Amino acid sequence: MTADSEQLRQVGDDLASHAPAGDPATAWQRRRDSYRVVGPLNRRKFSVIVVGTGLAGAGCAAALGELGYRVHAFTFHDAPRRAHSVAAQGGINAARGRTVDNDSIRRFVTDTVKGGDFRGREADAFRLAEESVHVIDHLNALGAPFAREYGGPLATRSFGGVQVSRTYYTRGQTGQQLQIAASQSLLRQVSAGNVSLYTRHEMLDLIVADGRAQGIVVRDLVTGEISAQTAHAVVLATGGYGTVFYQSTLARNSNATAAWRAHRRGAYLAGPSLVQFHPTALPVSAPWQSKTTLMSESLRNDGRIWVPARAGDDRPPGAIPEGERDYYLERKYPTYGNLTPRDVASRAAREQIESGHGVGPLRNSVYLDFADALERLGRATIAERYGNLFEMYRDATGEDPYRQPMRIAPAAHFTMGGLWSDYDQMTSVPGLFVGGEAGWGYHGANRLGANSLLSACVDGWFTLPYSVPNYLAGLLGEPVLPADHPAVVDAAADVRSRIDALTGIGGATGPAVFHRELGEILYRGCGVARSAESLTTALREIDDLSVRFWSDLRVTGGTGEFNQELERAGRVADFLELAHLMCLDALDRDESCGAHFRTEHQSPDGEALRNDDDWCFASAWETRPDGSAVRHREPLTFDAVGLQTRNYR
Repeated sequence: MTADSEQLRQVGDDLASHAPAGDPATAWQRRRDSYRVVGPLNRRKFSVIVVGTGLAGAGCAAALGELGYRVHAFTFHDAPRRAHSVAAQGGINAARGRTVDNDSIRRFVTDTVKGGDFRGREADAFRLAEESVHVIDHLNALGAPFAREYGGPLATRSFGGVQVSRTYYTRGQTGQQLQIAASQSLLRQVSAGNVSLYTRHEMLDLIVADGRAQGIVVRDLVTGEISAQTAHAVVLATGGYGTVFYQSTLARNSNATAAWRAHRRGAYLAGPSLVQFHPTALPVSAPWQSKTTLMSESLRNDGRIWVPARAGDDRPPGAIPEGERDYYLERKYPTYGNLTPRDVASRAAREQIESGHGVGPLRNSVYLDFADALERLGRATIAERYGNLFEMYRDATGEDPYRQPMRIAPAAHFTMGGLWSDYDQMTSVPGLFVGGEAGWGYHGANRLGANSLLSACVDGWFTLPYSVPNYLAGLLGEPVLPADHPAVVDAAADVRSRIDALTGIGGATGPAVFHRELGEILYRGCGVARSAESLTTALREIDDLSVRFWSDLRVTGGTGEFNQELERAGRVADFLELAHLMCLDALDRDESCGAHFRTEHQSPDGEALRNDDDWCFASAWETRPDGSAVRHREPLTFDAVGLQTRNYR
C-alpha cells in the first residue's frame, strides 16, 4: 500500500462471520437447527420490506408471503418480471450429480472457492452447493422449462472454471425463464393478499431507529411523491453496481442507489473494487454507444477463441489460414482451454488486444469461432443449443455467426463486492438483510459463470426465509415505527433535501455526460488491470469530476412528476461516491486476486499473485458522516479447500 492510500483510509475492528464453528460442510444444517422460529399464528404480526424483485427479491418475498408474513415488495420496474435477472442467459449451476462425471458437493465447493481466488467465505460456498440441489428441483416444479436429454433427465453443460457438467439451462434464456417462474410465484402471493407490490417506486434511503433498520423512503417514479414504509425488517435484493462503468452489460436503469444509501446509513460495503469483466461481451462499436451487450459464457462450450498470430493482420477471418491463428486460451491453458474462468479469459483477451492482435473495425475484440462445432455437430444442433443467442448477435451486428466468427471483448459485468453480511445474510445494521448480487459472500474475487442465478435463488428461496424469521422472533410484540416517528420524518426530509440540492444546481451539463466520463475514468484506472499509479490518478479525476458535477449539473423538469433526468442525477451522484470508494479499496488491497489484478503483483507468466500472509481477509468499508473511510476486515479461513495457487493450465 502506498503512503497516499494510507492517508485516505483508517483501519477499523475485525468482523465476525457468525458462521458456526467446526466443519464448514455441516455448518448450514447446524445453523438452521439453531434458528429460532415464529409460530404460524404470530407471523401475521410481522411485516418485512423486500426491495428488488429479481430472483433473490421475488423468491424471498414469495417465500415469506407463503409462510404467512406481511410483505411489502418494491421495484422501480413497471412489473417484477422486468428485473435484471432476465439477462443471465447461459445457465444455473447445481451439484445434483445426475451426470456421471464425478461431480459432488465437495467438488462444487472446491471450484467455487478456487474460482474466487480464496477471497470468499468457505462456509457460504458449502451452503451454496448444498442448496443448489433443492434450487433446481424447486424451479423445475415451478415450471421452468429446463432442457432435457432424450430420455427425460434434465440436461447440463459446462461453464468456465470447472471440468464437470453441472450447468442446467433453458437454451440461451435461462435467466428469463427463471425470472418468469419467480415472478409468477410472487404475483400468486400478491393475489392471495400476503404481499403488497409497489411498482415504479425507487428506494432512496434507509430508515434506522434504535440501532436497527425499520423502513425505507421511496419515490414514486410516476408522480414524484416521496413516502415512507416501515417494517420489522428490510431485505435489499437490488442487484449489482456494474453500471458505475457507464458501458456495462447491465440494463441502463440498473444502479447502486439503494445499496449505497444503506451504506451511508451504516451498512458496510465489502470489496467494492471486485468487479468482474465478462470476456464474452460484444465490443464497443461507436463512441455514442450507451452500453455493451452480453453474449452468454455458454457459447464457449463449442466456440473457439482466437486472434491472428501476426499483430496488425487485417485480413477477413476466413482468409487467415489455420496455421496463422493463435488459439491463445487453448495454448496457455490446455487443461481448461476456452472454459478458463472469466477473470483469466478477460485478462488474456486484453493482452491480445493491447499487443496489436485485436480484430474488427476498431481492433478492440477477439474472435469466437463456431466453424469447427458446426462441422462436427451440424447447424441444427448448434441452433438448438444457442439459436436465440446467434439471432441476438446477428440483430446487434448485422453479421451471421453461422458464416463468420463472432467478435467479443471484455466488458464490466458482475460485482462480487456488495453490502457486507454475516452468515445469516444480515448486514452491519441489525434488521437489514441482503440477497443476490447486492451481497458479497459466495464469489470472492471472481464469480464462476452460472453461479449468479444460483446464489440469487439460494438467498431468496432457501436462506433468507430461515434467517429473517430468526431475527423477527426476538421482536414479537414490537410495533412498527409510526409515520410521525422522528427517524421516519428525518429520513424523508433528507431525501427531499437531496433532490432539491440536485435540481437547484442550475448548471449546463446533463447527468449522462458526467456518468460517461466517470466510466471512462474507471475503465482506465480500475478496469481489467489496475496499478497504484492508475488508481491514484483515478481518485484525483473522480474528485475533480465530483466538484464539476455539483457545480454544473443540469436537471430539467420538475420534482413532482415523471422525470428520468432527476432519477439519473441521483444515481450518478451516488456512483461518484461509490467510484471513489472502489478505487480506494483497489489501492488499499496491495495484491492481485481474481478480478482484482494489480500489475505490480503478477507471477513471471502473468498470473495474479496473491499475498495470503497479509491479505487473506474480506475488506468491509464504513463511510462515516464526515466522508472518511474506515476499512474493517473479516479474516477468512479455509479448512476444506486448502490455500493454493490457482492453476488452470
